[in-house]
Amino acid sequence: MRKLIFLPLFIGIGIATAQDEKLDLDMLQKIRNEGLNNSQVMEIIFNLTDASGPRLEGSPGFFRAANWAKAKLASWGLENAKLEPWGEWGKGWELQKFYIALTAPYYKPLIAFPKSWTSSTNGVQNAEVVMVDAKDSAGLTAFAGKLRGKIIITPRTDTLIPSYKPDATRIADSALEKMAEYDPKNAPERPRGNQRGNFRALMQFSNQLKELAKQEGAIAILTTSPRNAEGTVFVQGGGQFTGGSPENFLDISIAYEDYMTLQRLVQHGISVKLDLDVKSRFLTDDLKGYNVIAEVPGTDKKLKEQLVMMGGHLDAWHGATGATDNAAGCAAMMEAIRILKAVGFKPRRTVRIALWGGEETGLFGSRNYVKNHFTDTTLHKYNADGDRLSVYFNLDNGSGKIRGVYTQGNESVKSIFSQWLKPYNDLGASTITLQNTGGTDHLSFDAIGLPGFQFIQDPIEYDTRTHHSNMDSYDHLQADDLKQAATIIASFVYDASQRDEKIPRKPFTPRQ
Repeated sequence: MRKLIFLPLFIGIGIATAQDEKLDLDMLQKIRNEGLNNSQVMEIIFNLTDASGPRLEGSPGFFRAANWAKAKLASWGLENAKLEPWGEWGKGWELQKFYIALTAPYYKPLIAFPKSWTSSTNGVQNAEVVMVDAKDSAGLTAFAGKLRGKIIITPRTDTLIPSYKPDATRIADSALEKMAEYDPKNAPERPRGNQRGNFRALMQFSNQLKELAKQEGAIAILTTSPRNAEGTVFVQGGGQFTGGSPENFLDISIAYEDYMTLQRLVQHGISVKLDLDVKSRFLTDDLKGYNVIAEVPGTDKKLKEQLVMMGGHLDAWHGATGATDNAAGCAAMMEAIRILKAVGFKPRRTVRIALWGGEETGLFGSRNYVKNHFTDTTLHKYNADGDRLSVYFNLDNGSGKIRGVYTQGNESVKSIFSQWLKPYNDLGASTITLQNTGGTDHLSFDAIGLPGFQFIQDPIEYDTRTHHSNMDSYDHLQADDLKQAATIIASFVYDASQRDEKIPRKPFTPRQ
């Protein structure tokens, strides 16, 4: 028998709220019942993760997930379901085989993962590990003629410091209160250091080392950091992916403990050898990037040309199946639209869902969508089609429950969103903050003056364990949290689609 979740009647929420926002409490109750008791969010996310595989932009796994999502949205009755190209992006890449192990002075399997868009080894290579201890480009010249057939490491001086904090956390009530009280006028200035300059210098040296290694005929370079500890390996891109760029030198992210074992052995003059076998495939037949798009047409004669959008990014790094980043957000958005269809949704405005490509490498999918559809490129703000957009809602911070909304400094929406959240205060969602949050696709809308919002989420272990790592798999998802998130998103989309006016916009000054 299906377990029912207690649904409190919305008594006393707001005789005042109904006056302001005309909340349809009967419909919100139906949405809540469908979302919490009949959820399909975990079945959706299974198909985006385990069934599709890693979803690096342009990879076979990305297209398996994208085509499945398109077909599923169409099966629910959404219209114009498609994979919409947004412009040239670059090469796809797929890891087909990988093995690495210490073979001398003894045998030990190693925990590691090749970075994307890097080259293969042309079969199993047994190679000696050499340490390149140069500090700058001048120091690299000393290693000319010494790297052929070698696997390279560079010396690290850091140490592994145990953490005394839990991996998984929820946002404390005190932290939520501070977020709600946030006033941009009183916000402290960000410290200005030379972090960006230091990073550029490190990247320049890394590129010089890889170029020398490639010229000399080295096999690979191993890289790590203390974050790569306790079996978790954080792995992203290994270089350029544009259509005309050459294959990047093989760069492998390895567990910190394994790396430091190799380093200590080499520093003690002990010969270290590894077996390494990497087979990867570059895909160059189609260099375009794609978003999954589908919609529920509006029914109001005056408002149906207006638009409410919802979305999350479908692409992911390749170390796992991108479950928390961001199949969780995509599945919650798909589940939200399923909930609305299940309760007989007849939106006044058109509702459009977008599952973005290319977010991980620079918000490419959403930025180009906004540019192609909503941007006056001369004035650097929204055009007439953009003016018809009421709002965009985004989810992309793991699988933790929704605790509220970042308003990106939009004072005018605080009261509206607060009223919309009241039916879900008992589920832990009540915080509205003027704080900005970055790093994901709502910024593409906000950048040209369109209302785009990211929900506040409990972090769980997103930042500590799963974000861009080999642990970002189905088993790290929080099912009840995702049910809550999808239900709240469905409610927000419903409220935005039915209200008489568009969502108000904050003052905006286009860049010159």
